[in-house]
Amino acid sequence: MMRALWSAASGMKGQQTNMDVISNNIANVNTYGGKKVRAEFQDLVYQNLRDAGAQSGTDSQYPTGMQIGLGTRVAATSRIFTQGNLQTTDNPTDVGIQGEGFFRITMPDGTTAYTRDGSFKLDSNRRLVTTDGYPLADGITIDQTAPSDSIVIAGDGQVSCTPAGGTQQNVGQITLARFVNPAGLTAIGKNLFVVSEASGDAIESTPGQDGAGTLTQSTLEMSNVQIVEEMVNMIISQRAYESNSKAITTSDSMLEIANGLKR
Repeated sequence: MMRALWSAASGMKGQQTNMDVISNNIANVNTYGGKKVRAEFQDLVYQNLRDAGAQSGTDSQYPTGMQIGLGTRVAATSRIFTQGNLQTTDNPTDVGIQGEGFFRITMPDGTTAYTRDGSFKLDSNRRLVTTDGYPLADGITIDQTAPSDSIVIAGDGQVSCTPAGGTQQNVGQITLARFVNPAGLTAIGKNLFVVSEASGDAIESTPGQDGAGTLTQSTLEMSNVQIVEEMVNMIISQRAYESNSKAITTSDSMLEIANGLKR
């Protein structure tokens, strides 16, 4: 009976974590380049009451064993890097990635972070930077006299602009980074990721080459979170939590009956 209480309690704890993950997905439904996260469960150790194949007689054996499970746990939270929809913005410094790859961003400490969020802006030095002011690692700087609507970002990452009274000139090349295991990247907030031992080192590529995606100017990749799917997952999690709580109350009622036998 005590096993049932602890198993159901582990189920409730796991569903609480699952609901945290689902809530975070829903909160990031409008995050540019946002990727949904999935909670993955594993069963816990089993109490082995009888081994399969144990002798049941002189010349016979049990065809199955007898094991009692001791609950569940959240083993991992896996980020799903499927493509999000590209939304047209008509802003020349917005860039969406169609396919694999991440923009390389230089952090204040000099390290490199990676993002799918292409909502770039121009800072006071006319550099392409993120919303938080972190520049592209490719060092793209637009001419001081070039109007914003003259900026052209090609599908292969070539960036050009037209200075006032001049001709179009190339100002740099945007490169993308790919990873053997992007799900192993560590999220640090602000739509940024950093490498980990699991993700492997970044593989830098020109957009459209070596498996890297292509760039689309004046578009942004939206979150790949599907609200309907998350709402269904929320209902499933809620019902699982409720069922586990009923298993606890039922086990408690059975213990109460057993305690009442003495009277």
